[in-house]
Amino acid sequence: MIPMPLRDIAAATGGMLTGDPDLVIDAVGTDSRRPPDGSSLFVALPTDHADGHDFIEAAVAAGTAAVLTRRPVPTATVPVIQVTDPWTALADLGVHVRRSVGPTTVAVTGSVGKTTVKDFAAAAIGAGRRVHAARGSYNNELGVPLTMLGLVEDSEVLVAEVGARHVGDIAQLAPLLAPDIAVVTAVAGVHLEVFGSIDAVARAKAELVAALGPDGTAVLHVADPRVAAMAQAAPNVISVATDDPAADVHASDVRLDRLARATATAVTPWGTTTLTLPVAGRHQVLNALLALAVAGHVGIDLDAAAAAIAAAPVSPWRGEVCVANGMTILNDAYNANPTSVVASLDTLVAIERTGRTMAILGVMAEIGDTAQDEHLAIGRTCARLGIDHVVVVGDGAGGIATGARAAGIAEVSVVADGDAATAVARAWLAPGDVVVVKGSRVAGLEQVAARLVDEQVGA
Repeated sequence: MIPMPLRDIAAATGGMLTGDPDLVIDAVGTDSRRPPDGSSLFVALPTDHADGHDFIEAAVAAGTAAVLTRRPVPTATVPVIQVTDPWTALADLGVHVRRSVGPTTVAVTGSVGKTTVKDFAAAAIGAGRRVHAARGSYNNELGVPLTMLGLVEDSEVLVAEVGARHVGDIAQLAPLLAPDIAVVTAVAGVHLEVFGSIDAVARAKAELVAALGPDGTAVLHVADPRVAAMAQAAPNVISVATDDPAADVHASDVRLDRLARATATAVTPWGTTTLTLPVAGRHQVLNALLALAVAGHVGIDLDAAAAAIAAAPVSPWRGEVCVANGMTILNDAYNANPTSVVASLDTLVAIERTGRTMAILGVMAEIGDTAQDEHLAIGRTCARLGIDHVVVVGDGAGGIATGARAAGIAEVSVVADGDAATAVARAWLAPGDVVVVKGSRVAGLEQVAARLVDEQVGA
């Protein structure tokens, strides 16, 4: 964050300051247990699970230099800024920082792939410009302001991720970013229990394109018809599709190595280059093309951008491949919906092996009224791909087991939790085998992958 005296923070947030107005703050946090390094401001946010106001003393004890609250703190031993609403104040402060720095702003949304596209884009742009992007999935009403607050004086480009659980969420967050470039990856059946329909998902994602100014540019995955339709609302469009030569940015000669990591020739308005991806899965080529389109548009040398993507640090549990003692583990456990699970299963069977295949699958949460049918379909997909052993974790995922058995898979295990799934995998897996771990966040299956990797590395 750009260093700011408390008087300026109070002015930006419309707050009332008690304490030293000259105290300079250079970081903002919302976790009382882990204040950021430096002279930090703790924002006491109320959430569904806890009220940050109850942890002000803990934040001060942990080293925060000042606090921002919605009510007086008579016992405070550090300066206090009192505001009407802490989230609004946090958003206002983020906007103040963004305007002060003045970066070109790239915002990424979509039902799948947005964090990876954000990571790839940050790496590609970083090959030629000073770029700021948050690690992980900082894409909600808290993550977007915190991403903006991470800007420093010399930041030239901001790359932010924007998510939604309701129509209107992105319409609220996008104006904070005032994007110059809006990237939309895909529209898929996620959070349908909240959205109600896939068309509602499309309306939500289109809100990012609607937030572009008259000189803005939408980078759109046009092989998805709902994303392609967003071009009608965009001032300028760069079309992207993996396999469509008519798209402005597309790929040819896609090849997979033995760990299913893709290499492809990227064809763009700025020339051609070779993409080599650091994560597994043919579907990742699209993510890299979207990032390359952004980099090309902001003037980054194409070969330098591609080289940066090849070495990009990607947020965890997304297409990670580990080989240990002859066994290959594909950790794709960050989240799951029908589109992403099928992509993971395709990647599993694309990995070279001398042994068998195992899929450890958890529930696909919040996919609406068709959840049972979608889980059954995943079971059938496992059979179609010839997966040898399917381990289904948790009651909500039971349809996967039903579909797999009905389609002819003999080895199907249904277990209650990750510990049981780990035990089944340990007993079954052998050198030469390949296993994928995939499930929604509520399943917590990243721990299964971590245990399998640790066990194999330490064996």
